[in-house]
Amino acid sequence: MKNLLFISIIVIFGLTSLSAQTIKYGTKIGVNIANITGDETDDLNTRASLHAGAIAEIMISDEFSFQAELLYSAQGAKSDYNETLDEVTFRYTSVKLEYINVPLLAKFYVTEGFSLEAGPQVGFLITADREFEKTDNGETETGEKDILDEIKGIDFGLNFGLAYKLGGGIFLAARYNLGFSNINDIEGSDELKNQNRVMQVSAGYFF
Repeated sequence: MKNLLFISIIVIFGLTSLSAQTIKYGTKIGVNIANITGDETDDLNTRASLHAGAIAEIMISDEFSFQAELLYSAQGAKSDYNETLDEVTFRYTSVKLEYINVPLLAKFYVTEGFSLEAGPQVGFLITADREFEKTDNGETETGEKDILDEIKGIDFGLNFGLAYKLGGGIFLAARYNLGFSNINDIEGSDELKNQNRVMQVSAGYFF
């Protein structure tokens, strides 16, 4: 996993031999609308969170470019699942997954400033927690349970979206990430298949 992350970083930032006219570096930040789909997910709903990171765009021609990114991305889902154990009630309120994502995108400029984009993404899981409310004898407290060993460490998906450069280096973008990998890694539950789904709206700046 560390080797894959190292290679991904090299792909993004090891392109300094290209001329300044060919490659542009930037940063972006935005909102995630994330969910987890698949088996036994009726109690899950979308969760709003954040993403942020660095980008590098390589212009191949006036119409085509390649864009690589290194992003922190908070994902997961809201939850509304209850269970009672020994007269203690647990209400699970959210699944919080944090990734370092590396999208690799092909971009086509339909008109000046406006582009369509698509390409694969690999994600490296860094934290995974389940938030809960515990009610015992009428008293309620909140907490988090580490579920890192229940979620697979690497996630693969496909991005597609659009972007618009406003001028002065500022741009806006919207993107949908369709997760392909089964992220479930609960022991004894190999038959359960779950995938990440994330809608992203971003604002950014090219230096």
